[in-house]
Amino acid sequence: MTTPRTLSPPAEPQSVEAKPEPVRRSRRRRQSWRQALRRDWQLYSLAVLPLLFFLIFRYLPMLGNVIAFRRFQPGGSVFGEYWVGLRYIRMFLTDPTFWNVFTNTVILGALTLLVCFPLPIVLALLLNEVRARRLKRFVQSVSYLPHFLSIVIVAAMVMQMLSVDGTVNQLIRAFGGDPIPFLQRPEWFRTIYVSSEVWQTVGWGTILYLAALTTIDDNLYEAARIDGANRWRQTWHVTLPGIRPTMVTLLILNIGTFMAVGFEKILLLYNPLTYPTADVISTYLYRMGFQSSNFSYAAAIGLFEAVIGLTLVLSANAISRRVVGTSLW
Repeated sequence: MTTPRTLSPPAEPQSVEAKPEPVRRSRRRRQSWRQALRRDWQLYSLAVLPLLFFLIFRYLPMLGNVIAFRRFQPGGSVFGEYWVGLRYIRMFLTDPTFWNVFTNTVILGALTLLVCFPLPIVLALLLNEVRARRLKRFVQSVSYLPHFLSIVIVAAMVMQMLSVDGTVNQLIRAFGGDPIPFLQRPEWFRTIYVSSEVWQTVGWGTILYLAALTTIDDNLYEAARIDGANRWRQTWHVTLPGIRPTMVTLLILNIGTFMAVGFEKILLLYNPLTYPTADVISTYLYRMGFQSSNFSYAAAIGLFEAVIGLTLVLSANAISRRVVGTSLW
């Protein structure tokens, strides 16, 4: 005969202070960040100097944008004498010269983007198909070299070749033509500028794409060959999707610098005769700020240009994230 079991009463639960989930997550995140800082403090210390550089030479000078809304006089206060509101913004919005240089900036930026952005991709794809190592290294070295030349040297070479007695006009004379003053004609300036940009930047731009090509798995090419894909289809369906994140990142960065057309080269190549097509926002700022000493007006135009560049970067990044699935952040 079995004796019935006596059920002991359930133990009273100990009172545990329940903490909200977000609080625990924030504590874990704080502890993990502190642990990572203690463990890898040597690596984090390497970022101190770059951060100080950007803080001192990039972010602190932004405080000077306040003179776009104040009357600045040389020798007076760094942040201007008194407030003038939107006076200088209204000035450049109603200035016909500003809209002329704004149009030139948009045209030169668009031509540079349309020509100089895809050419490094094409050159990288062509170099990727070269099997002779010596030939590939030779082409790479020759195409990289112009990037290391000073812009002053590049401008001097362009001026020497395109002068009335230069190499190009000597060839024109040899074929029975009349010499053309290329650097004095506004209709030739955009062609000269974009051509020199292609010669100087295309080779250097292939480095990132060639590095991205090395990360593509060879098994994908093998699978494409098994499926009967030729070299063109392999490039279209394997190579280009493999380097698409790099392409999108560089495209967003180039769009961000769309308005900042090369100031140094244009300043060295242009002259009053080519102002109708060569004068851009950066050179106009230089003349207004340093030659006319109208710093507040120049600051207002520079702030306007910076706002447009920021808007382009944010817009391109958002569109890329939605359409392509790749973005900077």
